[in-house]
Amino acid sequence: MEGQRVEVDGGIMEGGGQILRVSTALSCLLGLPLRVQKIRAGRSTPGLRPQHLSGLEMIRDLCDGQLEGAEIGSTEITFIPEKIKGGIHTADTKTAGSVCLLMQVSMPCVLFAASPSELRLKGGTNAEMAPQIDYTVMVFKPIVEKFGFTFNCDIKMRGYYPKGGGEVIVRMSPVKQLNPINLTDRGSVTKIYGRAFVAGVLPFKVAKDMAAAAVRCIRKEIRDLYVNIQPVQEPKDQAFGNGNGIIIIAETSTGCLFAGSSLGKRGVTADKVGIDAAEMLLANLRHGGAVDEYLQDQLIVFMALANGVSRIKTGPVTLHTQTAIHFAEQLAKVFFRPSQLHSSFSLMISGTQ
Repeated sequence: MEGQRVEVDGGIMEGGGQILRVSTALSCLLGLPLRVQKIRAGRSTPGLRPQHLSGLEMIRDLCDGQLEGAEIGSTEITFIPEKIKGGIHTADTKTAGSVCLLMQVSMPCVLFAASPSELRLKGGTNAEMAPQIDYTVMVFKPIVEKFGFTFNCDIKMRGYYPKGGGEVIVRMSPVKQLNPINLTDRGSVTKIYGRAFVAGVLPFKVAKDMAAAAVRCIRKEIRDLYVNIQPVQEPKDQAFGNGNGIIIIAETSTGCLFAGSSLGKRGVTADKVGIDAAEMLLANLRHGGAVDEYLQDQLIVFMALANGVSRIKTGPVTLHTQTAIHFAEQLAKVFFRPSQLHSSFSLMISGTQ
């Protein structure tokens, strides 16, 4: 097996945790021994951080693999996967590291496990630099299920920066194969809705202000639709720590979903948080693609694994997506063909079995 080891340069393109997530998930799924070097080489804190380490350990455990070099600050790991098994698997970042990113690395693997799986993921549910759990449930889930599988996502506890403390339980049954998808027809926007939340000590007024500012911003551009953004006070027993944020979803006549989201930070007004999310949503609706900029890269691994040709129409292809394509082509030996149509791109891919 040693001779067939795949060598991955962790310092190219996106140059961060995403290279690790894509390459270890595909290594696990395809039974390919893997060495990743120069992990997060260009980052201010190079090497593995707690959330990357917990993701790697989870992948190792769910296939009884061998993992070397896995410690905080390490810039090189070697991974030898074995057979993927179902059952209960736990990952805890012990920080506000994103549970959604843990889900990104583990979900494709357990899709092909020997039996049903339960993933217990602990960390931040609504954290910076990662999808919010609400995005995962409201946008990623319904779209990714078009590949022909379902999963259940139970938010036990929400956790925010800097403490984390959130917990999500994902349950899924394995499939024999994934079906290709075709997301090329955007349709017209039929609904806009969302949730603006506060947790912990933050006053409910902050949620109402975020929602109102977002609605005002969207109304300037989209006048003929009712925009329904619910302000929410997270129950005390379902949220750890303090946080605020907003997610807004646009749904289209063909079932496409787009989002804009934002999180509160110290010194940022509620209005600004609401407006940032609204502007992100509007930008995602302007590019003419059928998926938003945060969904593109999350679909690549599934497209690579699907049995047949998938097509998605995107706006400008993000660096995360280019990175996911690069490593899917290197490891899964699939081929992505971007074709430029007007200002948007259509990604075609011939998947493997």
